[in-house]
Amino acid sequence: MALVLTSSAFAHQAAMPAHYTCDGANVSPPLTWTGVPVDAKSLVLIVDDPDAPDPAAPQRVWVHWLLYNLPVDCNGLVEAVSVLPPGTLEGSNDWHRVGYGGPCPPIGRHRYFHTLYALDGVLPDLGQPDKAALLQAMQGHVLVQGELIGQYQRDTSLELGN
Repeated sequence: MALVLTSSAFAHQAAMPAHYTCDGANVSPPLTWTGVPVDAKSLVLIVDDPDAPDPAAPQRVWVHWLLYNLPVDCNGLVEAVSVLPPGTLEGSNDWHRVGYGGPCPPIGRHRYFHTLYALDGVLPDLGQPDKAALLQAMQGHVLVQGELIGQYQRDTSLELGN
């Protein structure tokens, strides 16, 4: 069975509403998932942008949100989630803080990968790891992963006063 990640706010490969970005309320979108393997012990969610800073010449992957040790009986997160499921821990995003940081691309249309991993164990408390440390801790423990990609491009006419 495949791990399927969806959102009621946007379809896979479609535009993300501005509500979930720095141009709106900057809150996390609602996410739901199905297909968690019966032998999974925890889930990890990573939201990142491989197109930073410019999709025409990407230089780095910008991390927007890291959650780990999500319980396997959790089947989603509500919009603007403020209370995480029991046991869930957060990593540090590229703004050097925990929590969701929405899309805010400086130029062009960026892709935002929401990747959910099912692991064969529960990770130790890693403090507030960055993505590299979290991926290292997950190494050899990923059973399956699912992906939802949203896209966003800022309306530059707002900045120009048009």
